[in-house]
Amino acid sequence: MTLLEPAPRADDVPGAFPSPFDALGPHALARRAAEALQARLREGVIAPGIPSRVLEGPDGGKMFGVLVVRQQDGRLGVLRAVSGLLAGRWDVPGFVPPVFDREARARVEPVAEATVKALWGRAEAWSTSEELGRLRADDDARQAREATEREALRQRHEARRQQRHLRRARLLATPEPTKAPPAEGRAALLAAPDLTETARAEALHALDQESRGDKAERRRWDAAQEAARHELAPRRAKAERRLRALDRLRRIVSRGFMKQLHDTYAITNARGETRPLRALYASAEPPSGAGDCAGAKLLAYAFAHGLQPVALAEFWWGTPPASGGRIQGAFYPACRDKCGPLLPFMLEGLEVSAPRVFVPPPAPTPDLSVVFEDAWLVIIDKPCGLLSVPGRDAALSDSVLTRLRARHPHATGPLLVHRLDLDTSGLLVAALDARTHAALQRQFLHRDVDKRYVALIDGPVQGVTGTITLPLRVDLDDRPRQIVDPVHGKPAVTDWEVLHREAGRTRVAFHPRTGRTHQLRVHAAHPLGLGAPIVGDPLYGHADRRLFLHAEGLSFVHPATGQRVAFTRAAPF
Repeated sequence: MTLLEPAPRADDVPGAFPSPFDALGPHALARRAAEALQARLREGVIAPGIPSRVLEGPDGGKMFGVLVVRQQDGRLGVLRAVSGLLAGRWDVPGFVPPVFDREARARVEPVAEATVKALWGRAEAWSTSEELGRLRADDDARQAREATEREALRQRHEARRQQRHLRRARLLATPEPTKAPPAEGRAALLAAPDLTETARAEALHALDQESRGDKAERRRWDAAQEAARHELAPRRAKAERRLRALDRLRRIVSRGFMKQLHDTYAITNARGETRPLRALYASAEPPSGAGDCAGAKLLAYAFAHGLQPVALAEFWWGTPPASGGRIQGAFYPACRDKCGPLLPFMLEGLEVSAPRVFVPPPAPTPDLSVVFEDAWLVIIDKPCGLLSVPGRDAALSDSVLTRLRARHPHATGPLLVHRLDLDTSGLLVAALDARTHAALQRQFLHRDVDKRYVALIDGPVQGVTGTITLPLRVDLDDRPRQIVDPVHGKPAVTDWEVLHREAGRTRVAFHPRTGRTHQLRVHAAHPLGLGAPIVGDPLYGHADRRLFLHAEGLSFVHPATGQRVAFTRAAPF
């Protein structure tokens, strides 16, 4: 612990412990302590022998935390922590130690690591074995041959079927008595009308026999393929089951060891009460990393050493995670999945402030800025800070939709065809009747609407133009934040072009092809996107006087006139 120097005034110290889940950021006192740690990190040093550049490697950055505490003599100090391991170490000089019982963990961890590593090795050895590889290759080749032969047989039988159909039609054809067919027609009929009934019957029977022959050929081919499958497929299936069994065994053993590791954590709260870590989670299976977050480490150390927690702050430092959603130096509330069940118990016995929630400031004007209006639709220039639709809370009732309904009380349908984020300004289209609304929504759905946004990026952007394709989904543990998820995310595509570069910032035009929540904001901030957040983005960057993102252009086909219309409203920044 280090003393907080200079000592803050009494008015600067919170009376109750600020909630670690506060959405509006840490208390000013904790922020001050965190900024002192950030200054040290900028100098390139985390601790003796551990440079800050380790946070720029393939393992990425880390969450850091500071806890302002009151000593028994009344003086204030600061504790520091880092989530999880740092550079492969649990113990980092100048940072609080982990929560777990070291002796208990030492009895479990080496055995667990060796056992799980051995199981990994067995599964890896079998998955890369020559036997499994040969079975897979042989079976894949068999399936490819089967598909090729099946298609060739189908085409051959189809050609024969069509020939039989034509020959049968000729055999059954009867020329008109009043008009003889031309010479070429008679040749085409192959003199079928001149056949005797017996010959005609024999010819038709021969066609039936050909059809039965094709069916018999298909049955023989199916039987041959079934025999080939029976020869090879079960052997491959058995080998694949062995691989799955090895993987299942590894998971079962890993879960067992994880329970033993979790049982090395005894969590104590401000009252001095202690519970096992697993008892704090409904499933009795805490998520990976539970108990190792910076906030949990800090509170555990404070309680163990008779220190009173005063204020907590947690921030990210280093390379963002692969999913995005973290920016160096930005403050974040405690995570919901790992810390949601844990921190409330640890804080029992302390007076804790209720977490503050975001309430938008009053909109700059009570009126709507109407760009265009006719009998079918309205184009609005939404100001920054005004909701598109009302929120659930009564304090969030003012919105574009609310004002539209007041302006057009006889309008039918949902009115708004699309939305903009609270912090985004710019063009919105509303329909005054249900039919127009449906027609416009179809254009949005089929991506027939051209949209152009202008943004100021908080950093340099490499290149001049490009396309970003990063699938997105909501962060279930930190709504409404969105993250990149190549497996479960929805496709999100954004075209961009640089308009101007100025003083370390870049003015960019965005042309989104899809309309995912926070799409432009995540695509700007993510390392695989533009690599820098939009200026003023409180979720994916750093707050400013506003989010510098504006919907500048909108073009679509007018549902009533059939003419393509275009609207622009220049960005106010």
